[in-house]
Amino acid sequence: MKVPVLDLKRQYSSLKHELDAAVLSVLESQYFILGPEVEALEKEIAAFCGAKCAVGCSSGSDALILALMGMGIGPGDEVITTPFTFFATAGSIAHLGAVPVFVDINPRTFNIDPAQIEKRITKKTKAILPVHLYGQCADMDPINAIARKRGLKVIEDACQAIGAEYKGKKAGSLGDMGCFSFYPTKNLNGMGDGGMVTTNNEELGEKIRLLRTHGAKPKYFHAMVGINARLDAIQAAGLRVKLKHLNDWNDRRREIAAMYDAKMSVNGITTPYVEGFNTPVYHQYVIRTQDRDGLIAALDKAEIGHMIYYPLPLHLQGCFANQGHKEGDFPHAERACKEVLALPIFPEMTQKEIAHVAETVASFAAGKA
Repeated sequence: MKVPVLDLKRQYSSLKHELDAAVLSVLESQYFILGPEVEALEKEIAAFCGAKCAVGCSSGSDALILALMGMGIGPGDEVITTPFTFFATAGSIAHLGAVPVFVDINPRTFNIDPAQIEKRITKKTKAILPVHLYGQCADMDPINAIARKRGLKVIEDACQAIGAEYKGKKAGSLGDMGCFSFYPTKNLNGMGDGGMVTTNNEELGEKIRLLRTHGAKPKYFHAMVGINARLDAIQAAGLRVKLKHLNDWNDRRREIAAMYDAKMSVNGITTPYVEGFNTPVYHQYVIRTQDRDGLIAALDKAEIGHMIYYPLPLHLQGCFANQGHKEGDFPHAERACKEVLALPIFPEMTQKEIAHVAETVASFAAGKA
């Protein structure tokens, strides 16, 4: 049985009439950039996340850049973050001439280890940028406590975690700002690129609105130098349709993860660890094994999709070679890069597909025992 790592056509098929009508409405209006659809989505996302305001933008990467710009991060400033994440986390920092300062991860959750943060703070440190990796929130209370103590800002990279909860509060409402991506593979996914910045500081939210439109208000009068990072109305219209289904989709992902856990908690396979205070949304279901190549071969033979998120930690990427990092600097992140493997998980998976994945992994592990 062939099982894709993700099948977006199934989602579209189930929402075709709603999505087609939403897109047609925008085409008829001929209002393509920002406008009523974007404004409505911003209000709905703010309410969903428990934030006072939300600002739509062109991508998750631009959401990170805007948030950092909003905090005044610039050349020579340092921002503490994790080396085990998608490139945009650190790339957004470097894009502004600032320096990403890496801290190793908690090997169980893959998220930044709060206990390692304070020793990396210097006089140049301006912010902490934790990532809610794979859809599980980082441990935010100690991170926020360090930030308050040291006068730092906290920006959540929640691009993989819309709907995730930390101690009953939603991702995107846990720091000074939260950043989301609506890339087509995300839990709340657009028909192209899109992003959102959330905050409980309305003055900061207004600043982000200015920055996403070249810093102009009114048009052609520029209070500051911003960027072009506006959200398309077509994306907003489609996202508004899908947002109504997001809680159900996230519930289904948790159901699938529970089924995987029950069958794959075997010797040689480490299933995802969830902190007791977290409610994850399983953007990815990521296991660990010391024989990843062997498992990949078994999955390929069974026609099961898989992905490696991520094969090389950021501190060892060529573009950050000038920082002088070497292998062994962040051992937990480095080991994770050699062992992690993401399995298919999307709401439209059938029970047969779920069973096929779980049984294939379990059989591989049994054969290695």
